[in-house]
Amino acid sequence: MTTATMTSKGQITIPAAVRAALGVEVGDRVEFVEVTTGRYELMAATRPVAALKGLARKPAVPVTIEEMNRAIAARAAKAAR
Repeated sequence: MTTATMTSKGQITIPAAVRAALGVEVGDRVEFVEVTTGRYELMAATRPVAALKGLARKPAVPVTIEEMNRAIAARAAKAAR
């Protein structure tokens, strides 16, 4: 287990092994994502857009533009209530 100590200013140095595993370098951003109450994951926020490929599945049946427009209009009408 790798550990770090927080300074009086609330800063933590991410250990070199963790930085290497995340692929983060000087100037890169990281995100803290709460996975459950009191438990967070540290994630590199520097991944390229291409890394998102495959995140959402394609629909089994293609959706037409008209169907999309109807769904958007229905949702907008519902939100306006």
